[in-house]
This record gives sequence, structure tokens and C-alpha cells, in this order.
Amino acid sequence: MNESYVYLDTYILQQDMRVRMPKAILSNLGVEKGKTKFDIYLDTNTKSLVFKIHENAEENKDGE
Repeated sequence: MNESYVYLDTYILQQDMRVRMPKAILSNLGVEKGKTKFDIYLDTNTKSLVFKIHENAEENKDGE
């Protein structure tokens, strides 16, 4: 396990493939419901998913 990981909670994979995000991400990452995009990575060695806030240079320039 990566030492920089912070455990937030455990959620079930829903029938339609959704996973609820812990409310703690709102305050800890400064994300907004319905607006923030995430890039999702798979680490096949540890069978882990990593969600990173998507940063698009064009969106940042336009202020969107």
C-alpha cells in the first residue's frame, strides 16, 4: 500500500457500475458535485484504482 494513501471509506460497486464517492473529498480536494472530472487509472500490480482530478490546460485557460 502506498504510504501517501488516506483511507476514506468502503463502498459497494452498484449494479449500473457506479461507485459513490465519500463526502470527505468535497472538503479535502475542493471538488464540486456535477462539475469535477476524474481520470481513473488501474494499477494491475496491486489491483487498485486511482482517481486523479482531471486537469485540462484548455479549460484552465478559459476559466471553465
